[in-house]
Amino acid sequence: MNLYFRSHLMHWNRLENDRQMPWKGEKDPYRIWLSEIILQQTRVEQGISYYERFVTEFPSIRHLAVAPEAKVFKLWEGLGYYSRCRNLIITAKHIANELNGLFPTDLEGLRSLKGVGPYTAAAIASFAYDLPHAVVDGNVFRVLARFFGLSIPIDTKEGKAEFSKLAQQLLDKKAPALYNQAIMDLGAVICKPRSPNCNACPLVGRCRAFRDGNFEELPVKSPKPSRRKRYLYYVFAEKAGKVLIRERTGRDVWRHLHEFFLIEKKNPVKMNSIWQEIKRSGFPVPAIPVTQSFHGPYRQLLTHQEINALFIKIILRSNMPAPEGYAWRSKENLKDFAFPRLTRAFLSETEG
Repeated sequence: MNLYFRSHLMHWNRLENDRQMPWKGEKDPYRIWLSEIILQQTRVEQGISYYERFVTEFPSIRHLAVAPEAKVFKLWEGLGYYSRCRNLIITAKHIANELNGLFPTDLEGLRSLKGVGPYTAAAIASFAYDLPHAVVDGNVFRVLARFFGLSIPIDTKEGKAEFSKLAQQLLDKKAPALYNQAIMDLGAVICKPRSPNCNACPLVGRCRAFRDGNFEELPVKSPKPSRRKRYLYYVFAEKAGKVLIRERTGRDVWRHLHEFFLIEKKNPVKMNSIWQEIKRSGFPVPAIPVTQSFHGPYRQLLTHQEINALFIKIILRSNMPAPEGYAWRSKENLKDFAFPRLTRAFLSETEG
């Protein structure tokens, strides 16, 4: 079975696999690492433009290591999961300053890097150095689960161990980079999550999911916990061409991104009560009347959270000092700051 799987996959890869990506066939560990970090929790179609911008702006690990962090976060804006960007910066500085700009050349050394897990380490090891380590990403999980009819949940410790062991057994150790790319490509273009093209699959002859007709049920995942709902009310305060913003700190979502004056509530606030909530929040409401408008709600789904945001846009006609932690910034320069996706959507719709 293993020989059948490997030989048919590699035959398909040689003759029929024409999937193109800018990092495919890349041997530079920096570019491989960069592409893999970007593609964590990101579709390839979205990640390509970010990868191309990053390699243009930061052609080497040293360029990335010395770049202003605000610039890196701005370039990352829109990709989400900003802990990846923080890890990217930490690892770039570590390699540039502690490892003389050179990536580790073994799996253990790669795993020691911040933000590099088993999959990313195996990808760098095999693609850059042709080391015999199998990659196991979402595409690989899906191909293996369907071909072998495996129903163990892929997001459990036991499931990850079983799939990793199987993937390593199947690996073509004479051509690990080609094999790893081939199985990921097969999952991406043939064995797709929905409506797989089984008629074009080189493995269909012995695929258990095809035989049993249950390919839509595989791979199996554990039930997802319910998302915690959060209600954010942002005051977009403007005076004399300046807007009140701050950088998010702490260990909450969107750390190092920017936001307007924030009021967070556990439950939705009625529209006719919002202004009272703003006053109670400590926002220094000016004595002179302001113009105000409401925008939203905007909604963004994170892994464990559902963010609901409403923006209250006010134009001040009197001088107002910035509350603690906030600063007045030029409205024209807001494009230079990194904001969460829903805030950027608000700005695009209201500010052009």
